[in-house]
Amino acid sequence: MFTTDFISSSEAGNLTGLLRCRAARSPDAIAYRQYDNNSELWQTFTWRQVEEEIVRWRGAIANAELKPGDRVAIMHRNSVEWILFEQAALSLGLVVVPIYYKDNPGNVAFILGNCGASLLLVGGSAQWRELAPLRDQFPELKTVIALKDAPENSPALNTHHIADWLSAYSTTAEPHNVAQDDLASIVYTSGTTGRPKGVMLSHRNILFNAEAIAGAVPAYKEDVFLSFLPLSHMLERTAGYYYPMLSGSEVVFARSVQTLVEDLKTVQPTVLISVPRMFERAYSRIEETLSKKGALAQHLFRLAKDIGWQRFEWLQGRGQPLSWGQRLLWPVLHALVVKKILARLGGRLRLTISGGGRLDEQIARCFLGFGLPILQGYGLTEASPVVSGNLEHDNVPDSVGPPLPGVKVRLGNNNELLVGGPGVMLGYWQRPDATADTFDVEGWLRTGDIAEIIDDKIFIRGRLKDILVTSTGEKVPRLDLEVTIGRDHLFEQVVVVGEGKPFLAALIVLQAEAWQGLASQLGMDPDHPASLQAAEVKSAILQRINAQLHEFPAYARVRAVYLTLEPWTIENGLMTSTQKLRRTQIMERLQEAIEALYAGH
Repeated sequence: MFTTDFISSSEAGNLTGLLRCRAARSPDAIAYRQYDNNSELWQTFTWRQVEEEIVRWRGAIANAELKPGDRVAIMHRNSVEWILFEQAALSLGLVVVPIYYKDNPGNVAFILGNCGASLLLVGGSAQWRELAPLRDQFPELKTVIALKDAPENSPALNTHHIADWLSAYSTTAEPHNVAQDDLASIVYTSGTTGRPKGVMLSHRNILFNAEAIAGAVPAYKEDVFLSFLPLSHMLERTAGYYYPMLSGSEVVFARSVQTLVEDLKTVQPTVLISVPRMFERAYSRIEETLSKKGALAQHLFRLAKDIGWQRFEWLQGRGQPLSWGQRLLWPVLHALVVKKILARLGGRLRLTISGGGRLDEQIARCFLGFGLPILQGYGLTEASPVVSGNLEHDNVPDSVGPPLPGVKVRLGNNNELLVGGPGVMLGYWQRPDATADTFDVEGWLRTGDIAEIIDDKIFIRGRLKDILVTSTGEKVPRLDLEVTIGRDHLFEQVVVVGEGKPFLAALIVLQAEAWQGLASQLGMDPDHPASLQAAEVKSAILQRINAQLHEFPAYARVRAVYLTLEPWTIENGLMTSTQKLRRTQIMERLQEAIEALYAGH
């Protein structure tokens, strides 16, 4: 039984008022859970305890002699401490700048310098040691607080361990009178191309968006969210932090992405905010497991997928009902196939929101047919961030659903999706030129995405800048090709190239275990680097790629391929914190390899 306990944005007033309202209404309910490495136990925090801790943190921050509007930064993994710092800072009228805790030092230094942060909270001294050599790029930083070991002192900089800082500096400090239209946060975009821009979001922007999500897809007091996407990204911050706070739901912070499967089984969440990459990896693991099993297991999986999808469509009020034979077979397939797969996700999920990128329709159909309620949505940081999303009773997985309540959309030139409403950003920090370019003459936010609107549902058809035009004049939707190629579990990561070239080529990171199997089949040594360059290997890979692309026209087939086993990661600067590939950087790094693919053509 689920019960509603919703707090409206008007009642909350601002983001810190929301927490105060929640603590007053549900003081003894569990707000957060996180794992303590020292005790090796999960710790719980009630709303009353969270509010009391915020008072301590506010007092300590107040002693840093900051004034409303000053910027403070946080570079730490998802945790209760993240919430305490942000809420305490916001209550003083400060502007919070979240930074992904694994971002590269050069990017972090740019953000700290660009926003002029005066205070920084980090996880430990190791993070600071990487930043210290770049100190001249962010001269306005005066204080560094570490949650683990304290950073070494350096000239013109105060460094503290969190416990010492709170005990020495925490005093009583009254919250500042914060207006809804005051700047709450500067969120730097992922920067898939060029330097990131600081998106300015007000209290009203974020509160409106969280309330709009709740208006479309309610959450309840009994819900348990598992938080693993970085809080430095607006999808997790709005949908995984403020949305459950509006609804009184519990949030559990996952230990890490590496332990996510285990955490899902332990926590058994009812709600999960995710990105397409998670579902792609889960589906790839399923296919990899099936490839090692017999024909019967593979047949049962395909049968469960087909009948499950037909059943889902019928339950949604579309398509034909199951035949008597299918109805009798479904419970058997559910027990033999579906139940085992859903158990790996905790077994209790009633809602999964996928955003931050396009979810492959075939993968969505599979999981939806198995009973995993994936609602694909669409958004961007500049819209706080959610623009639209599918609904539980009207879920069309190849669309991104209708606009959220209060969000306005329309199509502009070249069918570019335009967005309006209270969630749209104030602009880019100190970038009036970029701000002007992002809004049209009537004040609509330009998304850069090509869309189609059918029966109030938005269908994303591509990016204005992601259409490859070959030297023969053919236009190719790069993302569609990459997603389709990636359905083969052999291909871990894919980037298609060919702008201004006579044909398309693909840069591919192979899945290590699947590569071992293919190499053995071809009589190659999988551990020898030369095997990736062998003509028979590339021929076999191209056959598999173009088998995936059989529904595309002939000019959209891939004619050359570059292969590697080294993944593109956040750490090597080739992936954003939300698992999006940084194509420009990948192509720059592999420029010589790309030129070699086209040599002589």
